[in-house]
Amino acid sequence: MKKAAAVPRVLLGLIFVFFGSNHLHAFLPSGPPQTGPAGEFTHALTVTHYLFIVGLCEVIPGLLLLINRFVPLALLILGPVIVNILLSGFLMAPMALPAGIVVAVLWAVVFWQARSAFAVVFRARAGLPADRGTAGPIH
Repeated sequence: MKKAAAVPRVLLGLIFVFFGSNHLHAFLPSGPPQTGPAGEFTHALTVTHYLFIVGLCEVIPGLLLLINRFVPLALLILGPVIVNILLSGFLMAPMALPAGIVVAVLWAVVFWQARSAFAVVFRARAGLPADRGTAGPIH
């Protein structure tokens, strides 16, 4: 069962290492340039080298997922990347939407497996010493 649980994590890691690496050094054919807002958006990301940073934000967490270290941190970094993939699919390039949905589902499965690491984020109160009635310093 442990091996089956690792499949979504490894698959998500492979996807982001592979496609993130393409942002760092283009090796996949790009096809015809996009038109409209999607083309303008892609052009802006390319000429400003923003995609290089996005590539780093994909490759580094992807590697962390592959080596099974700092998985919650990797998920935390990949969350906004996946939101942007989904938003660009919804708003500008519908052909990218299926890939965005696949990575979002894989991310959700891995998140569910690591949910205990995020338990503190979903508490209504921070649980700081001042919240418990003690007036001591926050460490």
